[in-house]
Amino acid sequence: MTSPNLTPISGLLEGKRCLIVGGTSGIGLAAALHFVEQGARVAIVGFDEAGKEVAATGVACRILADAAVAEEVDRIFAETLAALGGLDVLYHVAGGSGRKFGDGPLHECSEAAWNDTLQLNLTSTFLTNRAAVRCFRAQQRPGAILNMASVLALDPAPTHFDITAYAVAKAGVIALTRQTASRYAHDGIRANVLAPGLVDTPMSQRAVGDSAIQRYLRQKQPLIGGPIRPDDVAGAAAFLCSEHARMITGAVLAVDAGWQVCELPMGE
Repeated sequence: MTSPNLTPISGLLEGKRCLIVGGTSGIGLAAALHFVEQGARVAIVGFDEAGKEVAATGVACRILADAAVAEEVDRIFAETLAALGGLDVLYHVAGGSGRKFGDGPLHECSEAAWNDTLQLNLTSTFLTNRAAVRCFRAQQRPGAILNMASVLALDPAPTHFDITAYAVAKAGVIALTRQTASRYAHDGIRANVLAPGLVDTPMSQRAVGDSAIQRYLRQKQPLIGGPIRPDDVAGAAAFLCSEHARMITGAVLAVDAGWQVCELPMGE
């Protein structure tokens, strides 16, 4: 079962100045493409030099930086403001699995793996969100923040995804976002979260190629019967960053193809 091609709502983000942190691959790149199609002016940030696909997105600014380093985040925002003339939307996608650091079951997770995974996922979100709030308040105009969590923060699946620090980091992203939404609503600043299921991205290729996980997804993500497409996450992101969602803040939107509401058959 595959997702149908989406018919874009023309001009959903017309005139919006958007910064996508983690916008050079996977979910972030799909968002950059979609946001530009919807009329936004977009700056993207990534660890690596943008490839040919990124060069074709029509983005206004591409920044090579590490969002988990405070000084780098200052530079990201300075370059973005210079390129876009201001900021209306921050979409923080950057993060990733902690397996390469040694993340795993609680009894096996090392302190180093814990610290590195939280730095990559939660500290980076804290730094960019703090900078965005400061920017919006300085501009004295409303702004929107959208952060990336994971369905694993809400509905664990340790049989196939036993990654303690990652799940905790993504739960922390939800708490940070809701705190931000509550504190800054009077400033006209909205903050929301996406919590996707397993999405087919470069980061998820180990899981996507695992036959046991493929069987698992047929039951847990039945709306697609496999991994979710990045384009489907991009559509949800564009909505939450648009004026159509102007009364939505503090929300956690699960783009999970049914993961949280669908049970596995007995014996699975």
